[in-house]
Amino acid sequence: MPSMVRLPRTGGKTMINHQLLRDQGILIVTPEGPLESADFEKLAQEVDPYIEEKGMLNGLMIYTEKFPGWDDFAALVSHFKFVKNHHQKIKKVAAVTDSGFVSIAPRLANHFVQADIRHFDYHDKESALDWLNPDIA
Repeated sequence: MPSMVRLPRTGGKTMINHQLLRDQGILIVTPEGPLESADFEKLAQEVDPYIEEKGMLNGLMIYTEKFPGWDDFAALVSHFKFVKNHHQKIKKVAAVTDSGFVSIAPRLANHFVQADIRHFDYHDKESALDWLNPDIA
């Protein structure tokens, strides 16, 4: 299984870890603190070449026990911009969390995002991977 990639945060701290399961076309994103604008720029630099090569991601998993929020308004805008630029290139999104905010996000996002979105409890990571995996689902 590929190793996690740490995306550097301003000041050298790790902010978002991600793991691209290339064989399944699944991206697992694990935020570890308040999201910053640079995190989304760096994530796009990492993911866009794969999408360009394969056409799309089969799945995106957001895996966090509690949603850390955004560092500032610019980070929130960068997050929306990332979603706008990528949502048509992702088949499914699994929000794997016990965070109340993220657990209701699928119902809200379904109005704006093309991907099929589902919430899973934090301890159901394997079930979420099975749902995202096109070879199993």
